[in-house]
Amino acid sequence: MSAPKSRFVKACKLQPVDRTPVWFMRQAGRYMPEYRAVRKQYSLIEICKKPEVAADVTITAAEALGVDAAIIFADLLLPLEVMGLPFHFSAGEGPVIEKPVRTKEDINHLRTDRAADLGYVSDAVRLVCKHFGERLPVIGFCGAPFTLASYMIEGGGSRNYVYAKKMMYSSPSMWDELMRKLVAVVSEYAAEQVNAGADVIQIFDSWVGCLSVEDYRRYVLPRTTELAKALQRTGVPIIYFGTDSSTLLPSMRETGAEVIGLDWRIPLDDGWRNLGFECAVQGNLDPVLLFAEWKELKSRARDILYRAAGRPGHIFNLGHGILPETPVENVKALAQFVQEHSARNVPALE
Repeated sequence: MSAPKSRFVKACKLQPVDRTPVWFMRQAGRYMPEYRAVRKQYSLIEICKKPEVAADVTITAAEALGVDAAIIFADLLLPLEVMGLPFHFSAGEGPVIEKPVRTKEDINHLRTDRAADLGYVSDAVRLVCKHFGERLPVIGFCGAPFTLASYMIEGGGSRNYVYAKKMMYSSPSMWDELMRKLVAVVSEYAAEQVNAGADVIQIFDSWVGCLSVEDYRRYVLPRTTELAKALQRTGVPIIYFGTDSSTLLPSMRETGAEVIGLDWRIPLDDGWRNLGFECAVQGNLDPVLLFAEWKELKSRARDILYRAAGRPGHIFNLGHGILPETPVENVKALAQFVQEHSARNVPALE
């Protein structure tokens, strides 16, 4: 670990801190001119596969914004490639999986012995950790098995997840085998990021909000818990984040993750109460508020801090990633506001 005593890591562990730590999902992205310049030279995947470039993008964003943590620049779908499932990005459409996983044979062909081929990500983590030392903690990350499985089955983005849910309902043994293979690959991949110096791992379950509580508990919770437990054996805290997941929060807590990410659709205090105040929470400003006038943005940020009520274990973040056209100055100003305002110690509410 590069910065185990940082306020961010302490907040993950529900320990008191001098002020609320803040970082942003997708803090290195197209809204930043520095990143757009890099993208003129390299594709997204090329950046991921060149550790020096990925590290530089990670460092540049964290330093420009003045945030309390750097998250490694990588793509959620990288593990699919080493499992034998090629994908590419089509302009404006997002990722496209060339041959979706739909049959038992497709699942049988998926490999679980090549996670080490993703070593370029941990090499980038190592470079970022070396740069920051104890000054700033580094977040590693991976996709959750449900979200990755959905991409593999649907072949890309989806509105209704018909193919993924169809496999869950009609071929539960096939579904579970796919989830098992994903956990095997992803747990090794994320653990290597910790070995390289990552202080925390965030598990992104971006699509999990499409599920009912019953389906989540039956088809997703067991394998996601397996992943969280495997990663906790590395000794770092785990952040588990999903969108549209208000109804799932108590079940997500059962994974044992130290931090649960909240999206913007639920008030922070309600979300935390649904978790029994037993874990840390991360969130939860609507990313579109970064397009608003400063007065409105500041008011909404203050409200989130008020709802956190000075309790140990709040990490300020958005309810999802920064959007492409976001004004950079608003992101910088928000980080600074959270740091200064929270340092005044909001008194705990009764």
